[in-house]
Amino acid sequence: MVDPVPYNTRDWDVHPAYDYGPYASTRLRAPKQPLVKIDHTLSEVTGPSFGPDSAPELEADLTRNARINGEPLGERIIVTGRVLDEDGRAVPNAMIEIWQANSCGRYIHEIDQHDAPLDPNFTGAGRTLTDDDGRYTFLTIRPGAYPWGNHYNAWRPAHIHFSLFGPGFAARLVTQMYFPGDPLQPIDPIFNGAPSREAMAALVSDFSIDITQPEWALGFTWDIVLRGRNATPMENQ
Repeated sequence: MVDPVPYNTRDWDVHPAYDYGPYASTRLRAPKQPLVKIDHTLSEVTGPSFGPDSAPELEADLTRNARINGEPLGERIIVTGRVLDEDGRAVPNAMIEIWQANSCGRYIHEIDQHDAPLDPNFTGAGRTLTDDDGRYTFLTIRPGAYPWGNHYNAWRPAHIHFSLFGPGFAARLVTQMYFPGDPLQPIDPIFNGAPSREAMAALVSDFSIDITQPEWALGFTWDIVLRGRNATPMENQ
């Protein structure tokens, strides 16, 4: 079960502020008045439930789930990790959806007008359920950096968006995973919206030679902690 952080207990030492000046669009969408608590209805927190049919095995392989004419372009990577609660216990049967830019740094979206090619064999979207140990695994293409217009010469570091669902649509958390050693991270306002070095570090995956498959794909590990002092920073709580 993935629980949203309670209304009045958001940990500002871990999670980004709603209004973070260097990230320009937060000035427009951050609340201007005190928040009003609206209790969830029973249906919002108990359904719909996600069974095995909600995430067929192929959906976790972004190199095949949209293939039309051939292999997608770019560097194959394996991204795996565990979803854990604040006590390090596994969270099974959590629905994880990911979306990302292609290897050239472009999304399949009408708003994305970046002058980079689209890949007809890559949609950049996938999903899976965590297993009994809370583990998830995706095979995908390493995303490219892209310009985003927040300020002069602004470029987003390579990243993958993660969305986690609990027992209902109201129990949803969203965050981003980054890659180690990316020189764009220190100058990216979204990454630096995390309030501490520890929180930033929690957003960066680790390279793993053990996960890496010879002559096939590099491996990266990234655990997601839902709550507590070691929680992974989330965008939308």
